[in-house]
Amino acid sequence: MKNLRWLALLAATAASTIYGINHTIAKGLMPDVIGAYGFIVLRVTGAAALFWLVSLFFPREKVDKKDWLRFLGCAAFGMVINMLMFFKGLSLSTPINSSVVITLSPVLLLILSTIFLKEKITWIKATGIGIGLAGALLLILFGAKTQPNAPNIPLGNLLFIINAASYSVYLIMVKPLVSKYSSITLMKWFFLFAVFMNLPVGWNEFAAVDWTGLDWNQIWGLSFVVVGTTFMTYLLNVFALKELSPSTIGAFIYLQPVLATAFAVLAGADTLNSLRIGAAAMIFAGVYLSSRKKKSAAKQT
Repeated sequence: MKNLRWLALLAATAASTIYGINHTIAKGLMPDVIGAYGFIVLRVTGAAALFWLVSLFFPREKVDKKDWLRFLGCAAFGMVINMLMFFKGLSLSTPINSSVVITLSPVLLLILSTIFLKEKITWIKATGIGIGLAGALLLILFGAKTQPNAPNIPLGNLLFIINAASYSVYLIMVKPLVSKYSSITLMKWFFLFAVFMNLPVGWNEFAAVDWTGLDWNQIWGLSFVVVGTTFMTYLLNVFALKELSPSTIGAFIYLQPVLATAFAVLAGADTLNSLRIGAAAMIFAGVYLSSRKKKSAAKQT
Protein backbone atom coordinates (compact mmCIF):
# COMPACT_ATOMS: atom_id res chain seq x y z
CA MET A 1 0.00 0.00 0.00
CA LYS A 2 2.82 2.37 0.90
CA ASN A 3 4.59 1.64 -2.41
CA LEU A 4 1.36 2.29 -4.32
CA ARG A 5 0.95 5.63 -2.56
CA TRP A 6 4.48 6.65 -3.51
CA LEU A 7 3.80 5.63 -7.10
CA ALA A 8 0.61 7.68 -7.04
CA LEU A 9 2.53 10.70 -5.75
CA LEU A 10 5.11 10.21 -8.50
CA ALA A 11 2.32 9.98 -11.09
CA ALA A 12 0.74 13.24 -9.87
CA THR A 13 4.15 14.91 -9.85
CA ALA A 14 4.84 13.67 -13.39
CA ALA A 15 1.50 15.07 -14.58
CA SER A 16 2.26 18.48 -13.07
CA THR A 17 5.75 18.41 -14.59
CA ILE A 18 4.30 17.74 -18.05
CA TYR A 19 1.82 20.59 -17.59
CA GLY A 20 4.61 22.90 -16.43
CA ILE A 21 6.81 22.13 -19.45
CA ASN A 22 3.81 22.45 -21.77
CA HIS A 23 3.54 26.21 -21.14
CA THR A 24 6.86 26.80 -22.88
CA ILE A 25 6.72 24.08 -25.56
CA ALA A 26 3.22 24.99 -26.76
CA LYS A 27 4.13 28.70 -26.72
CA GLY A 28 7.16 28.03 -28.92
CA LEU A 29 4.98 26.45 -31.62
CA MET A 30 2.47 29.31 -31.89
CA PRO A 31 1.76 31.02 -34.21
CA ASP A 32 4.62 30.25 -36.62
CA VAL A 33 4.09 26.48 -36.78
CA ILE A 34 0.39 26.30 -35.93
CA GLY A 35 -2.30 28.74 -34.81
CA ALA A 36 -3.84 28.48 -31.34
CA TYR A 37 -7.21 27.22 -32.57
CA GLY A 38 -5.63 24.81 -35.06
CA PHE A 39 -3.53 23.46 -32.20
CA ILE A 40 -6.69 22.60 -30.26
CA VAL A 41 -8.08 20.66 -33.24
CA LEU A 42 -4.85 18.63 -33.36
CA ARG A 43 -4.85 18.17 -29.60
CA VAL A 44 -8.44 16.94 -29.16
CA THR A 45 -8.36 14.81 -32.32
CA GLY A 46 -5.17 13.08 -31.25
CA ALA A 47 -6.42 12.57 -27.69
CA ALA A 48 -9.79 11.25 -28.90
CA ALA A 49 -8.06 8.70 -31.14
CA LEU A 50 -5.80 7.56 -28.29
CA PHE A 51 -8.61 7.28 -25.74
CA TRP A 52 -10.84 5.33 -28.13
CA LEU A 53 -7.91 3.01 -28.87
CA VAL A 54 -7.28 2.43 -25.17
CA SER A 55 -11.03 1.91 -24.56
CA LEU A 56 -10.84 -1.27 -26.69
CA PHE A 57 -9.02 -2.90 -23.75
CA PHE A 58 -11.64 -1.90 -21.17
CA PRO A 59 -15.23 -3.08 -20.61
CA ARG A 60 -17.75 -1.11 -22.65
CA GLU A 61 -20.15 1.02 -20.62
CA LYS A 62 -23.60 2.17 -21.71
CA VAL A 63 -24.35 5.87 -21.16
CA ASP A 64 -27.81 6.73 -19.82
CA LYS A 65 -29.85 8.95 -22.14
CA LYS A 66 -30.36 11.52 -19.40
CA ASP A 67 -26.57 11.97 -19.08
CA TRP A 68 -25.79 12.84 -22.72
CA LEU A 69 -26.56 16.54 -22.25
CA ARG A 70 -24.17 16.68 -19.30
CA PHE A 71 -21.55 14.87 -21.43
CA LEU A 72 -21.91 17.61 -24.06
CA GLY A 73 -21.64 20.30 -21.38
CA CYS A 74 -18.49 18.74 -19.94
CA ALA A 75 -16.92 18.59 -23.40
CA ALA A 76 -17.86 22.22 -24.10
CA PHE A 77 -16.41 23.62 -20.87
CA GLY A 78 -13.58 21.13 -20.33
CA MET A 79 -12.25 20.49 -23.83
CA VAL A 80 -13.48 23.43 -25.93
CA ILE A 81 -13.83 26.79 -24.15
CA ASN A 82 -11.17 25.84 -21.61
CA MET A 83 -8.59 24.77 -24.20
CA LEU A 84 -9.36 27.50 -26.76
CA MET A 85 -8.98 30.25 -24.16
CA PHE A 86 -5.77 28.79 -22.75
CA PHE A 87 -3.99 28.32 -26.06
CA LYS A 88 -5.17 31.64 -27.48
CA GLY A 89 -4.09 33.32 -24.25
CA LEU A 90 -0.72 31.57 -24.43
CA SER A 91 -0.22 32.84 -27.99
CA LEU A 92 -0.79 36.41 -26.73
CA SER A 93 0.89 36.29 -23.31
CA THR A 94 3.84 34.46 -21.71
CA PRO A 95 4.48 30.99 -20.23
CA ILE A 96 5.11 32.32 -16.72
CA ASN A 97 1.94 34.43 -16.72
CA SER A 98 -0.13 31.45 -17.86
CA SER A 99 1.24 29.18 -15.15
CA VAL A 100 0.58 31.78 -12.44
CA VAL A 101 -2.94 32.80 -13.48
CA ILE A 102 -4.24 29.22 -13.79
CA THR A 103 -3.65 28.72 -10.07
CA LEU A 104 -6.77 30.85 -9.65
CA SER A 105 -8.78 27.75 -10.57
CA PRO A 106 -9.41 26.69 -6.93
CA VAL A 107 -10.59 30.24 -6.11
CA LEU A 108 -12.96 30.37 -9.08
CA LEU A 109 -14.15 26.84 -8.30
CA LEU A 110 -15.02 27.96 -4.77
CA ILE A 111 -17.02 30.92 -6.11
CA LEU A 112 -18.92 28.75 -8.59
CA SER A 113 -19.51 26.05 -5.96
CA THR A 114 -21.06 28.70 -3.73
CA ILE A 115 -23.37 29.83 -6.53
CA PHE A 116 -24.37 26.43 -7.93
CA LEU A 117 -23.77 24.00 -5.06
CA LYS A 118 -24.69 26.42 -2.25
CA GLU A 119 -21.41 25.90 -0.41
CA LYS A 120 -20.71 28.39 2.37
CA ILE A 121 -17.93 30.99 2.14
CA THR A 122 -16.29 32.11 5.40
CA TRP A 123 -14.75 35.56 5.78
CA ILE A 124 -11.27 33.99 5.53
CA LYS A 125 -12.17 32.38 2.22
CA ALA A 126 -13.75 35.61 0.99
CA THR A 127 -10.52 37.44 1.87
CA GLY A 128 -8.55 34.81 -0.02
CA ILE A 129 -10.77 35.23 -3.09
CA GLY A 130 -10.23 38.99 -3.00
CA ILE A 131 -6.45 38.71 -2.65
CA GLY A 132 -6.20 36.09 -5.42
CA LEU A 133 -8.28 38.08 -7.87
CA ALA A 134 -6.32 41.23 -7.00
CA GLY A 135 -3.10 39.43 -7.88
CA ALA A 136 -4.51 38.39 -11.25
CA LEU A 137 -5.73 41.94 -11.94
CA LEU A 138 -2.27 43.24 -11.03
CA LEU A 139 -0.78 41.13 -13.82
CA ILE A 140 -3.46 42.21 -16.30
CA LEU A 141 -3.57 45.94 -15.57
CA PHE A 142 -0.01 46.80 -14.59
CA GLY A 143 2.14 44.14 -16.24
CA ALA A 144 4.02 44.57 -19.50
CA LYS A 145 1.66 45.09 -22.42
CA THR A 146 3.84 43.40 -25.01
CA GLN A 147 7.19 41.63 -25.34
CA PRO A 148 8.80 39.46 -28.03
CA ASN A 149 6.34 36.73 -29.10
CA ALA A 150 3.69 38.09 -26.71
CA PRO A 151 1.72 40.72 -28.67
CA ASN A 152 -1.11 41.40 -26.17
CA ILE A 153 -0.25 40.29 -22.64
CA PRO A 154 -3.26 41.84 -20.80
CA LEU A 155 -5.76 40.18 -23.17
CA GLY A 156 -3.85 36.90 -22.93
CA ASN A 157 -3.95 37.02 -19.12
CA LEU A 158 -7.69 37.75 -19.23
CA LEU A 159 -8.21 34.69 -21.45
CA PHE A 160 -6.31 32.60 -18.86
CA ILE A 161 -8.91 33.66 -16.27
CA ILE A 162 -11.75 32.63 -18.61
CA ASN A 163 -9.87 29.35 -19.14
CA ALA A 164 -9.69 28.78 -15.37
CA ALA A 165 -13.38 29.67 -14.94
CA SER A 166 -14.41 27.32 -17.73
CA TYR A 167 -12.40 24.47 -16.24
CA SER A 168 -14.01 25.14 -12.86
CA VAL A 169 -17.48 24.84 -14.44
CA TYR A 170 -16.32 21.57 -16.02
CA LEU A 171 -15.26 20.19 -12.62
CA ILE A 172 -18.68 20.97 -11.17
CA MET A 173 -20.51 19.44 -14.14
CA VAL A 174 -18.38 16.29 -14.25
CA LYS A 175 -18.67 15.54 -10.52
CA PRO A 176 -21.90 13.43 -10.77
CA LEU A 177 -20.47 11.47 -13.71
CA VAL A 178 -17.15 10.46 -12.11
CA SER A 179 -18.77 8.01 -9.70
CA LYS A 180 -21.04 6.61 -12.40
CA TYR A 181 -18.65 5.94 -15.30
CA SER A 182 -14.98 5.00 -15.73
CA SER A 183 -12.48 7.70 -16.63
CA ILE A 184 -11.81 6.06 -20.01
CA THR A 185 -15.52 6.14 -20.90
CA LEU A 186 -15.79 9.79 -19.90
CA MET A 187 -12.64 10.89 -21.72
CA LYS A 188 -13.33 9.06 -24.98
CA TRP A 189 -16.78 10.67 -25.30
CA PHE A 190 -15.73 14.11 -24.06
CA PHE A 191 -12.87 14.30 -26.54
CA LEU A 192 -14.94 12.92 -29.41
CA PHE A 193 -17.58 15.62 -28.86
CA ALA A 194 -14.80 18.19 -28.51
CA VAL A 195 -13.45 17.28 -31.96
CA PHE A 196 -16.72 18.25 -33.65
CA MET A 197 -17.14 21.37 -31.49
CA ASN A 198 -13.62 22.64 -32.21
CA LEU A 199 -13.54 21.88 -35.94
CA PRO A 200 -15.57 24.93 -37.07
CA VAL A 201 -13.30 27.22 -35.02
CA GLY A 202 -9.89 25.74 -35.74
CA TRP A 203 -10.10 23.94 -39.09
CA ASN A 204 -8.68 26.81 -41.18
CA GLU A 205 -5.62 27.14 -38.93
CA PHE A 206 -5.22 23.36 -38.79
CA ALA A 207 -5.40 23.06 -42.61
CA ALA A 208 -2.93 25.93 -43.04
CA VAL A 209 -0.10 24.01 -41.34
CA ASP A 210 2.71 22.89 -43.66
CA TRP A 211 2.64 19.32 -42.33
CA THR A 212 5.20 17.97 -44.82
CA GLY A 213 7.62 20.79 -44.03
CA LEU A 214 7.80 20.25 -40.28
CA ASP A 215 11.23 19.56 -38.82
CA TRP A 216 11.97 17.03 -36.08
CA ASN A 217 11.83 19.55 -33.21
CA GLN A 218 8.43 20.80 -34.34
CA ILE A 219 7.07 17.26 -34.70
CA TRP A 220 8.39 16.41 -31.26
CA GLY A 221 6.77 19.52 -29.75
CA LEU A 222 3.39 18.83 -31.35
CA SER A 223 3.55 15.19 -30.25
CA PHE A 224 4.45 16.21 -26.70
CA VAL A 225 1.33 18.38 -26.42
CA VAL A 226 -0.98 15.70 -27.87
CA VAL A 227 0.47 12.57 -26.23
CA GLY A 228 2.03 14.07 -23.11
CA THR A 229 -0.05 17.07 -22.09
CA THR A 230 -3.43 15.77 -23.24
CA PHE A 231 -3.31 11.96 -23.06
CA MET A 232 -0.64 10.95 -20.54
CA THR A 233 -1.60 13.52 -17.91
CA TYR A 234 -5.15 12.17 -17.80
CA LEU A 235 -3.88 8.60 -17.42
CA LEU A 236 -1.37 9.61 -14.74
CA ASN A 237 -4.02 11.49 -12.76
CA VAL A 238 -6.45 8.56 -13.08
CA PHE A 239 -3.79 6.25 -11.62
CA ALA A 240 -2.98 8.76 -8.85
CA LEU A 241 -6.66 9.06 -7.90
CA LYS A 242 -6.71 5.37 -7.02
CA GLU A 243 -4.52 6.08 -3.99
CA LEU A 244 -4.87 9.83 -3.37
CA SER A 245 -7.87 12.05 -2.64
CA PRO A 246 -9.05 14.59 -5.26
CA SER A 247 -8.03 17.44 -2.94
CA THR A 248 -4.48 16.03 -2.78
CA ILE A 249 -4.36 15.79 -6.57
CA GLY A 250 -5.68 19.34 -6.83
CA ALA A 251 -2.87 20.63 -4.64
CA PHE A 252 -0.36 19.60 -7.30
CA ILE A 253 -1.52 22.56 -9.44
CA TYR A 254 0.74 24.72 -7.26
CA LEU A 255 3.76 22.88 -8.63
CA GLN A 256 3.03 24.14 -12.13
CA PRO A 257 4.16 27.78 -11.71
CA VAL A 258 7.42 26.65 -10.12
CA LEU A 259 8.14 24.07 -12.82
CA ALA A 260 6.87 26.26 -15.66
CA THR A 261 8.91 29.25 -14.50
CA ALA A 262 12.09 27.19 -14.10
CA PHE A 263 11.71 25.61 -17.54
CA ALA A 264 10.77 28.90 -19.24
CA VAL A 265 13.74 30.76 -17.74
CA LEU A 266 16.19 27.93 -18.49
CA ALA A 267 14.90 27.71 -22.06
CA GLY A 268 15.20 31.48 -22.46
CA ALA A 269 11.48 31.74 -23.31
CA ASP A 270 10.53 34.11 -20.48
CA THR A 271 11.92 36.19 -17.61
CA LEU A 272 11.02 36.98 -14.02
CA ASN A 273 10.42 40.47 -12.60
CA SER A 274 9.26 41.94 -9.27
CA LEU A 275 5.69 42.54 -10.49
CA ARG A 276 5.25 38.91 -11.51
CA ILE A 277 6.71 37.67 -8.24
CA GLY A 278 4.42 39.98 -6.24
CA ALA A 279 1.34 39.01 -8.26
CA ALA A 280 2.19 35.32 -7.89
CA ALA A 281 2.60 35.74 -4.10
CA MET A 282 -0.85 37.38 -3.91
CA ILE A 283 -2.47 34.63 -5.98
CA PHE A 284 -0.83 31.87 -3.92
CA ALA A 285 -1.87 33.58 -0.68
CA GLY A 286 -5.42 33.95 -1.99
CA VAL A 287 -5.60 30.32 -3.04
CA TYR A 288 -4.22 29.18 0.33
CA LEU A 289 -6.76 31.22 2.32
CA SER A 290 -9.72 30.29 0.11
CA SER A 291 -8.91 26.57 0.19
CA ARG A 292 -8.12 26.26 3.91
CA LYS A 293 -10.04 23.60 5.81
CA LYS A 294 -10.80 23.27 9.47
CA LYS A 295 -8.41 20.95 11.29
CA SER A 296 -11.10 18.37 11.87
CA ALA A 297 -11.99 18.34 8.16
CA ALA A 298 -8.38 18.23 7.10
CA LYS A 299 -7.75 15.09 9.15
CA GLN A 300 -10.53 13.29 7.25
CA THR A 301 -9.05 14.15 3.81
